[in-house]
Amino acid sequence: DERDRNLTGSLYGGDPYYRLCQEVLLGIGGVRMLRALGHTDLTRYHMNEGHAALLTLELLGEEAEKAGRESIRGEDIEKVRSKCVFTTHTPVPAGHDRFPMEFLTRAFPLRQGFLDLKDASSAELLRRVLQAETNFPDLQEAAKRGASLNMTHLALNMSTYVNGVAKMHGEVSRRMFPQVPIEAITNGVHAVTWTAPAFQQMFDRYIPTWREDNYGLRGALGLPQEEVWSSHLLTKHELFGVVQQKTGLRLDSDVFTIGFARRATGYKRADLILSDLDRLREIAKNAGKFQIVFAGKAHPKDGGGKELIRKIFRAKKALKKAVQVVFLDNYNMEVGGKITTGVDLWLNTPQFPLEASGTSGMKAALNGVPSLSILDGWWVEGHIEGVTGWAIGPLRHSGDETLNNHEDAESLYDKLEHVILPMYYNERHKYLSVMQHAIAINGSFFNTQRMVQQYITDAYIR
Repeated sequence: DERDRNLTGSLYGGDPYYRLCQEVLLGIGGVRMLRALGHTDLTRYHMNEGHAALLTLELLGEEAEKAGRESIRGEDIEKVRSKCVFTTHTPVPAGHDRFPMEFLTRAFPLRQGFLDLKDASSAELLRRVLQAETNFPDLQEAAKRGASLNMTHLALNMSTYVNGVAKMHGEVSRRMFPQVPIEAITNGVHAVTWTAPAFQQMFDRYIPTWREDNYGLRGALGLPQEEVWSSHLLTKHELFGVVQQKTGLRLDSDVFTIGFARRATGYKRADLILSDLDRLREIAKNAGKFQIVFAGKAHPKDGGGKELIRKIFRAKKALKKAVQVVFLDNYNMEVGGKITTGVDLWLNTPQFPLEASGTSGMKAALNGVPSLSILDGWWVEGHIEGVTGWAIGPLRHSGDETLNNHEDAESLYDKLEHVILPMYYNERHKYLSVMQHAIAINGSFFNTQRMVQQYITDAYIR
């Protein structure tokens, strides 16, 4: 059916019903696919975000079917909960799906018993599915009264273990969902994938076991600084080759280069560094020249994200050669990888506390690129001031967004003008030490080896 094939045509696209059908395909279809492949005795199911939460309903149906029943009971809920793990990835409301309950009877390929929830234990399931408590006798009545299906609440209440993706995000999530115990396992990146060839070769020479044991990157403190610098220059030249190919611009490899590449959306604040163009000109004049490489894509329906990209182009035109600004289009893994490995400083300026984790700075750290970042997400754990990088603003912010934007911009400019640029141009050995510590402290810990080990011990083996 052409309508079914279209469900895989666009991620995060279409209307709410289209999105729900995609989540039926993922959650319910995913379980049925596993069964068709012969996986009938799995003991753990890990849901990342609420998009996969419908798998819990499919598992409930299986439990009832095993017992020869059409409707579910409380014992089925407990069995399914004992098998499920849920990771919430964002505090941003758009990441938590809600669908009209009327979509249930249109989209759900569920056993008929789910549509006739008369006993007490089945009514409990209905309350878990819905955003709030309800006395609706069945799903049909819930749909008639305009109830909504909350995917995050379903996943939260049907899981034996729930976690956020950084310690700060765990704290934020506990405030958002106080009814459920929420732990934290900080994200990580795959070290071999995100380490540039020049750094891989250097690590192979001096830390030969780093691929099998990322923790061995602690040995980066003993790397010869001249080799760290030569490896960095190779990655910088690779990035500048991509810049020239895509834009025709030739950047100067002797000039301090700042990178910012991520999804273009409002809370990421790509434009924070562009808040005061006169100040940028003064910093470049007084502390040393610098250039900025931007990249990113906006969701087709995110008008604010598109406006951020336009603002970058307006700033580029206004700054001219005082501060060279580059925007690389067609942002993807390859382009992102070139930027995280090839710049001198990684910039991260999300609006606190909306950065669940962030991983681009972890990728940069593997390549000796320190971060200048808001204290949110993973950077709360990875930041040691002047050692692994630098912080923008205080640990916690006020509720005044305009004031926060102003104070964060001032903090960014001050660090750049009085600390980072002078160190880079006048005390290169100190800057190289920060680069080494970024690898040794952040690269050795914020990786998928450590992350998966934590999931195994904390979430899977319980």
